[in-house]
Amino acid sequence: MIHCSAVHKSYRQGGREVHALRGVDLSIDEPGFFGIMGASGSGKSTLLHLLAALDGPDSGEIEVSGKNISGLSDRKLTLFRQREIGIVFQQFNLIPTMTARENVELPGELAGESESWRRERSEHLLGALGMLERADHRPEAMSGGEQQRVAIARALLFAPRVLFADEPTGALDSAASEKMWSTLGAIALEHEMTVLMVTHEPAAAAHCKRVSVLRDGVMVGEIESEHIDAVCLADRYQQLVR
Repeated sequence: MIHCSAVHKSYRQGGREVHALRGVDLSIDEPGFFGIMGASGSGKSTLLHLLAALDGPDSGEIEVSGKNISGLSDRKLTLFRQREIGIVFQQFNLIPTMTARENVELPGELAGESESWRRERSEHLLGALGMLERADHRPEAMSGGEQQRVAIARALLFAPRVLFADEPTGALDSAASEKMWSTLGAIALEHEMTVLMVTHEPAAAAHCKRVSVLRDGVMVGEIESEHIDAVCLADRYQQLVR
């Protein structure tokens, strides 16, 4: 589902060059809920952006959902992001003047899908996420957790094989965060989808099947996290990043 090999990425910050990723390898061959964990500045969000085709690597190979995306043109990358993957961000990125239903349907409208198809898909997804009764509400009338569920429904509109989540609970309280992690795990199970979440929180990572750990742009190890709690996971994480 997701593979990258010897991926490097640098960028300029002020007058200096920051080497964000230093030869990262990652391989996920099955559906499920997986995580990338690291401290601020470890390169985890940079890696997720490369995997989600939002940016390109300086070198290395990236394959997602059976497609090598490293050398695709801008047009093919746009189509790939639209049809093959879903992306959920920390900030919900909903259009404030649109209802929940309209936000979910927007990618389909931009892609030229029929109104009947868009309505059927949005109602199905909002219903599955417990948001159908809020379908005609705008973001300002929804809680943070509700807005994030609408964002997830939008990301699932084209039934992607891979869903990326970049610190998806960073703007939520602890109760809403716990519910969101459970939701992402349930989506991976129900849709036989690969869900990959970036996080720095042991409580979030403990919901994942396996967690890859980044430190200073280098992948330093993995934690089999399916049957351990957040305290145990935090301890194993600290052992890897020492």
